[in-house]
Amino acid sequence: MTESRRIARVLLDSPLPQLDRLFDYALPTELGEVPLGVRVRVPLRTAGRVVDGYVIELDTEDDADRPLSEADSVVSTVPVLPSRLYRLARRAADRAAGSASDVLRLVIPKRQVRVEKAWTADAPVPVPTDAQQAAAARVIDEYDGLTAVLDESGRAAVEAVPVSREGVQGWAALLAAAAVHTLAAGRSSVLVVPDHRDLDRLLAALEVLAPAEAVVRHDSRLTNPDRYRSFLRTLEDAPCIVVGNRSAVYAPVQAGLVAVWDDGDPLLGEPLAPYINARDAALLRQEQEDSALVYAGHTRTTDVERLVAHGYLHDVRATRRVLPRVVLSTPQEMDAPTAQRMPSSAFLSARNAAADGPVLVQVSRPGFSPSLVCADCRAPARCAHCGGPLGATHRGAVPVCAWCGRGARAWACPACSSTKLRLASSGSERTADELGKAFPGIRVIVADSAHPVEHVADKPSLIVATRGAEPLAEGGYRAVVLLDGPRMLQAPDLRIGEACLRWWSNAAALAAPGAPIHLVGVDGGIARALATWNHSGFARAELAERAPLHMPPAARVALVEGTVAAVARGLASLHDLALPPDAVLGPVPIESDDYPPRVRALVRFDYGAGQRVASTLRAAVVAEAVSARRGKGKSTRSALSVRLDILDPEL
Repeated sequence: MTESRRIARVLLDSPLPQLDRLFDYALPTELGEVPLGVRVRVPLRTAGRVVDGYVIELDTEDDADRPLSEADSVVSTVPVLPSRLYRLARRAADRAAGSASDVLRLVIPKRQVRVEKAWTADAPVPVPTDAQQAAAARVIDEYDGLTAVLDESGRAAVEAVPVSREGVQGWAALLAAAAVHTLAAGRSSVLVVPDHRDLDRLLAALEVLAPAEAVVRHDSRLTNPDRYRSFLRTLEDAPCIVVGNRSAVYAPVQAGLVAVWDDGDPLLGEPLAPYINARDAALLRQEQEDSALVYAGHTRTTDVERLVAHGYLHDVRATRRVLPRVVLSTPQEMDAPTAQRMPSSAFLSARNAAADGPVLVQVSRPGFSPSLVCADCRAPARCAHCGGPLGATHRGAVPVCAWCGRGARAWACPACSSTKLRLASSGSERTADELGKAFPGIRVIVADSAHPVEHVADKPSLIVATRGAEPLAEGGYRAVVLLDGPRMLQAPDLRIGEACLRWWSNAAALAAPGAPIHLVGVDGGIARALATWNHSGFARAELAERAPLHMPPAARVALVEGTVAAVARGLASLHDLALPPDAVLGPVPIESDDYPPRVRALVRFDYGAGQRVASTLRAAVVAEAVSARRGKGKSTRSALSVRLDILDPEL
């Protein structure tokens, strides 16, 4: 009689693409009972070492003669990888032509033995009080149809009301109320925000609306023990509210709601392989778990608008819309070359408002003057050593190169031989210097990456802030002035219009009710979209312009990069997929010192072909990795790499 044996199918914790599959290992009897999802140590014969992995499947087989390596040890009996998390990671990795282990590395923290030993999976079930449920219901009732979306596991794009209540921003109250509503039904929620500032504002809203024991943080600011403790809490059956940054979208709870705030923020895009945006991961998760899905924002991205146009998302708006009071200053009004960088209407509005409370002035860049130009011919001032841009830290300072840090004491323009320099643009510090002279007696506060400010008091003041660094003001800003709009729009970015509208709208949402918001020097469709608060209309227009060009999100785009031969083989593997003749752009050489030289190409394809394109390109990456392993390539850098869903494709 053939003897049976236990086997485990293990996913190795390795970034190598050729190891992104399940490996069979025999389980010796001395290991005892091995649960699914636990960490194990297994031998990797090809490398001659022992590696970490996760038990994905357990089975028995009668073919004891099949040569199998035995699992070395069980690291921990805690099942840190539930089956639902593995399915989500596998699905996300396959869509992005990446490795499941790369996705899992984002969500499963390193083991903390003391925390694990103290952990018991018996957390009480948190229940919101009647007062908390009533407060949440009042917020949700402000949005037409949102209750049905939450109760029926629907999908919605929600335009958040740009107001604040008792120091809590409207969007934060919206997400907190939706989570409390879901918690009252006995289900967990996952709330994803771009950065720590948004996280703090959402936690402040949850302090008011949700029971404290239900809130679980998931962000990089936690210590390793606290992060592991929070992760273990998400493995428990008791429902909770997970709040965190982009990787929180993979939290291993059985979610009843997944909500993403401000999905256009680039911080929601994972900068490491497989480069999955939290917006896309939330879509995959909702599809898998049948949870409610909410994209909330003051603006509407073209990605979300495409889903609304297809009927995949419901368009949810406030029952009573609150529109900011936007005042437009056209480019024709901007001909005063003075320290007064704002037109008279905005200047008078700011001066009157500053007598009563804080006034926000948004600028595009930090620092004093980020760039200098020749005073005579306006040619950009460049470093004579490396060609980098010259800038000044303060008025009258020696110009310094932003690249190599050298001072340019004896600079001369190579175009006209002039030795005179002129400030080409004003950063936050120079703007504060100018406004301090124009508003004597008013305190001026700089808020940027070098001077972070979270809150300002309800006192007369001018707050000069870079985009995204605007602090909260008690009672809201009495006026908001949006400077440098034309300069922001000049950035060579496919989505710069979306980005600018998002920056301006988020700043406008910090204003007090009825306070004027001045957009300086901008006209056209984007100015009308802000003035009428018609963000969905602007997104539809942007989407219509990109569709004939097959640019995202009208089509998906893959970036293929590597050696000349590897890229050629990768692109050749796509020939059988019958893509359009103009699907491939490039390849073009990459300017670098790498040898052999590297090139990159873009592949544009419809969403229906996404699975076939991703699997084909992934197979090409694995083939190149295996070839290099066999000695055909000695470079430490991969011969071929693939990145899908490029938001701003550029060759």
